[in-house]
Amino acid sequence: MTSKDISVIIVNYNVKDFLFQCLKSVEKASDLVRKSGFTTEIIVVDNNSTDGSIDYLLQNFPNVNFISLSDNLGFGKANNIGVEKSSGKYLLILNPDTVIEEDNLLKMFNYMESNPEIGAAGCKVLNSDGSFQLSCRRGLPTPWASFSKLFGLQKLFPKSKFFGKYNLTYRSIDETYYIDILIGAYMFVKREAFESVGGFDEIYFMYGEDIDLCYSIQRKGWKISYFHETSIIHYKGESTRRSSIKELYHFYNAMEIFSKKYYNSSRFYLFIIKLGINIRTLAAYFMKFKRQILIILFDLIFLNLSILIGTYFKFGGIFNLPDYAYPTVFIIINILLFGSMVAVGEYFEGKNTIRRLFYGLLLSFFILSSLTYYFREYAFSRGILLFTIGFTALLSGFMRFLISLYDRISGKESDRRMAILGINENTEKIIYKLKSGEARNINLIGMISNDNSSMELETGIPVIGQMQNIPKIIEDNGLSEIIIADSNINKSELLDLISKISDLNVKFHIVTEYEDLLASRIINDVSKAESIIHKYNIIKLRYRILKRIFDIIVSFFLLTIGLPLVYLLSKQKSKVINRILSVFKGEYSLVGLSDLQNERPKIGKKGLTGLVQISKADRLNQKIVNELNEYYLINYSFSLDIDILIKQFFRK
Repeated sequence: MTSKDISVIIVNYNVKDFLFQCLKSVEKASDLVRKSGFTTEIIVVDNNSTDGSIDYLLQNFPNVNFISLSDNLGFGKANNIGVEKSSGKYLLILNPDTVIEEDNLLKMFNYMESNPEIGAAGCKVLNSDGSFQLSCRRGLPTPWASFSKLFGLQKLFPKSKFFGKYNLTYRSIDETYYIDILIGAYMFVKREAFESVGGFDEIYFMYGEDIDLCYSIQRKGWKISYFHETSIIHYKGESTRRSSIKELYHFYNAMEIFSKKYYNSSRFYLFIIKLGINIRTLAAYFMKFKRQILIILFDLIFLNLSILIGTYFKFGGIFNLPDYAYPTVFIIINILLFGSMVAVGEYFEGKNTIRRLFYGLLLSFFILSSLTYYFREYAFSRGILLFTIGFTALLSGFMRFLISLYDRISGKESDRRMAILGINENTEKIIYKLKSGEARNINLIGMISNDNSSMELETGIPVIGQMQNIPKIIEDNGLSEIIIADSNINKSELLDLISKISDLNVKFHIVTEYEDLLASRIINDVSKAESIIHKYNIIKLRYRILKRIFDIIVSFFLLTIGLPLVYLLSKQKSKVINRILSVFKGEYSLVGLSDLQNERPKIGKKGLTGLVQISKADRLNQKIVNELNEYYLINYSFSLDIDILIKQFFRK
């Protein structure tokens, strides 16, 4: 292999549109390097992408060395594979969601050649809007620096050296100086330094590899530098989607791995990291479900306020119930209200409605009324109970009315921000009709590409991302509607993605013609139909809770008291017991989807039995299997599970 001066290593995963831009910019920068008498090579390691990245890019970049992996091995391991196939004196570890300046490679090469003490360097990294990314030059994540970052002290005092050590916020971005940590999106590394530490530590799957590599290089005596005279644009998160709960977990888990590896003797540091993980994860959950959480909070406030007011009118004081009633009455009523709302689908299942609020309160009333017959000492007054339910309905109903009014006037429903999923001839026709102004109150933001998207449309509407990143695309662009214009989209994968954002109240229209879109929007507006994901009962929180409780109770019984029965009726005893144990752990369900394809379902779980399993599965073709699984997902109910179990038990 002929040695090169610079090897550019790019690890890709499902961001072919961004990678296309990235490779174009790298090729331009490489041309400038070659004109100066130096050599480059470009290596793309594809982490088992499903968006057709390699086929899409091969024809446009014949000089790029593409390496396809059969599995997603993670950032560090994939980069190590790319480095093994390279020969450059210097390695540029580059994210696919970046665009580099034309003089970037040449300037970085000359800078490294002039400063042999430097093992790795980074440049100025900018967001797509031109703002500076703080994470491109960082200090070592010491206990105090991590504490200041995790608990917001750095943000409060950005110019303070004492609080701003994590992101070096007290230093100028227009000077060159030594630092501790570079961003993994852009690392210009001397091969000698990289190989001296054994490359990226593959214990990290996502995040933390950059911190670990820089720290390891420094411990070998090299310097890490921030070089400000050239820059790149980083569309932060397009290749990793850091904003989701799962990615937040990986990010802070990586910090914990680093802390155990280098600060194992510091219990305080480990405590800070774990505390930070928990706080930031809770904050992420709150931001994801903030409207739902606030509605639940106000419902409970209104409920307790109603109890106090009812007690005041009945007994002359807000706390004039018998002493033994406190705090039992408040605890039980609050738990019952929350449980009733979940049971009727009012919480965490799409848009909150006055109708479901009424059903939930009615259910609470009947349960509470029934309980007073068994616990006569708590039957203080039927009038207080009626007042509590009625006044809560009035207050919570009015709150929902105000929320709905806000959404229509200045919220999501006032500006129908829409995107089209799928790029084909149907997309072009729909965009043309939308631009003609026939549909009112629509703001078409962009197109979302998928595996089948291969056309280049001259519509003036930008591609805003890949189907795999729908949750992030919706949040970033404030979308309220998505048109699914490609009938060939993998339904299972689509539903899996949609299920992750069911709380965002986004409407999906499956259409092939513009007229279908108009009809779908009218039906949605008139019937208040929610996202198509909510037709799948198996996704709904109330059904998931019920199903999981049933699985736990039955599997626990079969593993304890019912174990002799399992031995008596089973031919493959150890296999059956292992399967029951997997149900108890949540890996399987007693009743669920078919296990024929040996694949993890996108929605729902595999079952020990199910519609397919009781139907002589070996005689069914794939089309019938898919239809039975689809029926189960849509029509799941507790009674359906019982019917299937009875059929399984008595079948011959």
